[in-house]
Amino acid sequence: MFLVPLTHRATAWTRGLDRWFDEPFERRLAPNTAAHSGVARSPALDVAESDRAYTVTLDLPGVAKDDIEVSVDGRRVSITARTTKTHERKDGDRVLYSERAESSFARSFALPVEVDQEHSSARLEHGVLKLELGKRKAAITARIAVN
Repeated sequence: MFLVPLTHRATAWTRGLDRWFDEPFERRLAPNTAAHSGVARSPALDVAESDRAYTVTLDLPGVAKDDIEVSVDGRRVSITARTTKTHERKDGDRVLYSERAESSFARSFALPVEVDQEHSSARLEHGVLKLELGKRKAAITARIAVN
């Protein structure tokens, strides 16, 4: 058996390799243009279930509520959002460095039960979108007499 001692240089190299695999593929190909490429990001979300509804919590930092679209089709929930870059410069100011750009967010997922749109709501507070998606009640089965 051969043991390799771990030095500071070896751990720095492995951390760099781990970071390389954690970055999106587009950023590795063109590191300076990935933020401006218009690629939709997939925001983090949590889904919780109760007897009557699903609660979906989604992080959308910097997005105004008018720029969010939530659509429900049966069990499928789709959320899209867009941030816009604002140019707030005074006369004579010049931009030295800018990383903030327009970006878009998109997320789509399916729930186990169809969503009741009448008993659903959405609220955006401090960059966190919270959806309360009511569960559609199952159709009542009835017996039909055969004549």
